[in-house]
Amino acid sequence: MLLMVMSRTRLFFATDLHGSCMTFMKFLNAARHYGTDVLILGGDLTGKYVVPIVQQPDDTYTADYLGNEHILKTARERTALEENLRNIGYYSYLTTLEEMTALQGDRQLVDAIFSKLMVERVKEWVSLAEVRLKGSQVKCYINPGNDDRFAIDDTLRSSSTIMCPEGEVVWLDDAHEMITSGWTNPTPWKSYRETTEEKLADRFNQMISKVERIETCVFNLHAPPYRTMIDLAPDIDASFKPKVGSEIKMAHVGSRAVREVIEKRQPLLGLHGHVHESNGFAKIGRTLCINPGTEYSEGLLRGAIINLDYTKIKSYLLITGV
Repeated sequence: MLLMVMSRTRLFFATDLHGSCMTFMKFLNAARHYGTDVLILGGDLTGKYVVPIVQQPDDTYTADYLGNEHILKTARERTALEENLRNIGYYSYLTTLEEMTALQGDRQLVDAIFSKLMVERVKEWVSLAEVRLKGSQVKCYINPGNDDRFAIDDTLRSSSTIMCPEGEVVWLDDAHEMITSGWTNPTPWKSYRETTEEKLADRFNQMISKVERIETCVFNLHAPPYRTMIDLAPDIDASFKPKVGSEIKMAHVGSRAVREVIEKRQPLLGLHGHVHESNGFAKIGRTLCINPGTEYSEGLLRGAIINLDYTKIKSYLLITGV
């Protein structure tokens, strides 16, 4: 007689940490704090800003940060600023007045420094995950998102502890598969991993063709489904400024391909991000879709705890902080 194994698995899902070391530490701590079996970080790992810390002739350093010039007279002051920048997702770069002059006229060099800093932080995070999760039974999945440069991919795939599931079908447990894509529909910012809705659909369907049990599958798709409560962002004009009437106007910016594939395939769960402001839940047919949102610049970890039974979602909860 064949016995069905009744899987019970607790997931912790977060996304859009954008280089914030404080929130990444909290993400790793979630496994122990919430007793989770699976950690999933759903894309946009890298930061958006570099702050040069410039050595002056008198051996002090200066840094322009959040509209203020900081004069750093001691190594302790410099270290404190660097740590603060790390925690909110910025990168610091120690440099000289001469190099700053050279950088102002060399966009290619600036870009190379930015990529180097991004890769270094992802390497740091991977190493930290390997130490923190060593010896545990926790599965940890981390994939890039649309804002992440391709330079980080080799680092993500080099680890034996974390798994980069981009473009793959993986088993979370004995009952639940997961497909993953950090690619999104086009944005005004022309980011690294965005494409047409038609090509997005092709990406999804290539993975889905390998899924054994679509009814218990998890769709880890960075873009939220179009026209839901989890894809609303400020509507912006050609100069990237929010459109304002009596209040800031909002627009649905999610992916039509994501919505269509969920409507057609009806997986158990959709895990999404990308739109920072739209944390919450949406139901599309039987599928529960979740966007935990993000407040990485405040050092706050937003996440979702989901308890899976064999054929259903037993419970789910949005949380802030660990």
